[in-house]
Amino acid sequence: MPSKLTKKEVENIAKLARLELTDEEINTYSEQLSDILGYIDQLQEVDTENVEITSQVTGLSNVMREDKVDACDNASEIVGMAPENEDGLIKVKAVFSAKG
Repeated sequence: MPSKLTKKEVENIAKLARLELTDEEINTYSEQLSDILGYIDQLQEVDTENVEITSQVTGLSNVMREDKVDACDNASEIVGMAPENEDGLIKVKAVFSAKG
């Protein structure tokens, strides 16, 4: 079993995840994350040599519906419900702005 994660390691993980943790949370997560890593180490020891490789186990394949375009009889009504519209289109705030 790996050694317990240090406070500094947990703080670094929290920083990468953009989490602000209290000292109590750091201690709790240090134990919990260390336990999780211990379980992963146990799984590494399992003999999987005769186990067939698989990416899914349901046996289903291509269960997606056909992608088709349907007519929209109420497009003007939908556009009319938007807070702003212009020339039959929904007007939205700019996502990109030109700086020059």
